[in-house]
Amino acid sequence: MSLDKLKLSKPLVAAMTDAGFLTPKEIQVKTMSRILGGQDVLAVGPEGSGKTTTYVLATLMKLKYAFEEAPRALILVPDAEHVDHVLEQFKLLNRNSTFRILGIDSRGAIDTQMNEITDGCDIIVAVPDRARALYLKLALNTNKIQLFIVDNAELIVKKGLQLPVVELANSAYKSQHIVFTEVIHDKLKHMISPFMKDSAATVEVDEIGTERAEVYPQMLYQVPNFRTKLNLLTLLLADTEVFDKVVVFVNTRLTAQTVYKNFNVNKTGEISIYRPLFFDDKGYDDIEDFKDHPSARVLIVANENLGDLDLQGIPILLHFELPEQKETLIQRIVKRGEEEVIAITFSTDIELIEVRKIEQAIGQKLEVIELPEDLKVVDVAAKPKKKKAGAEDTDDERGAAFHEKKASNVKNYNYSAGTKAKMTYKKKKGLS
Repeated sequence: MSLDKLKLSKPLVAAMTDAGFLTPKEIQVKTMSRILGGQDVLAVGPEGSGKTTTYVLATLMKLKYAFEEAPRALILVPDAEHVDHVLEQFKLLNRNSTFRILGIDSRGAIDTQMNEITDGCDIIVAVPDRARALYLKLALNTNKIQLFIVDNAELIVKKGLQLPVVELANSAYKSQHIVFTEVIHDKLKHMISPFMKDSAATVEVDEIGTERAEVYPQMLYQVPNFRTKLNLLTLLLADTEVFDKVVVFVNTRLTAQTVYKNFNVNKTGEISIYRPLFFDDKGYDDIEDFKDHPSARVLIVANENLGDLDLQGIPILLHFELPEQKETLIQRIVKRGEEEVIAITFSTDIELIEVRKIEQAIGQKLEVIELPEDLKVVDVAAKPKKKKAGAEDTDDERGAAFHEKKASNVKNYNYSAGTKAKMTYKKKKGLS
């Protein structure tokens, strides 16, 4: 497919060719005509799918001519690093410096940035909070903005910058809104709903890597928040027949202690921490001791300064939190020999971006598993009810993990731990 498919101007086609872009990306083919046609667009695609180049080309096509006093395109990105990246893309494709493009982030003095804006510019690439500050100081005039673009929207949500995005979008009420993201979830939808038009198009591309890695069977539970993760973990691990030897990974030793303390009903030594932060927490300094101890069932391991860990013989690996580096998780799930292992991952909306990167790296999707019906989902926005003095905890207050086990869950077989884990995996997928 040639670049002609994008219906770009001849100078832009020449600039693309000189930059080494000889064929259009799928996301460019699916979104360019909609953007040039004036439609609001929500574009979803993984890293490297061509999202930045798409809106840079669309901006240069839409603005047509340069040198007006007020900016006509505002591009919001999550941090200074992304500001630099977008400016580089404009430099690559904005031949002869046709447009005046200004980068705004916290590295510059706000008074200097106010002067630069009032001197005149066509396109502003900015982080949301600094752009909002300049808007409130009346330096950033949004009345003539034609294109309001949000890039890496999932990272903007992760950084908690939704408010300035919404404020700026509402101030540029005459503009066309374009949002690019790697994942879409409820928090992101909540951010864009005040300004995206009802006629907005949603375009998704799914470029999973062509190299398919040999990994253990994967199960993904999508949960709304940390407290619900705790309830889900406790509920799953209550099934001692299936989860009779499991390692639970968290990111920090402090989180490991929090997860450990959540198991307030357990046999001595059944649940423990690997190299615990506090001396009074039950733990092991050597994973081989955990493997060998017959009553040791759950080991909570922090990724923090962990190093190599021999996981051979552990049938269930459960990632309660996604590690900062995807390689940390991937090296654990790569299949070695004929050992039967199930890898389970918990993910909130904010962590879905890490999940997508893992899927790209291994060349396959993680199987999404429905949450158990008896899981207590915690509404973190709701205020907890005050308990009367002397009142006892009820099952509902303590969480779903303490519900009576269903008769259908009572086990009367004696398979190996690995076999049982795989049978459970097949059961949840409806393959048994």
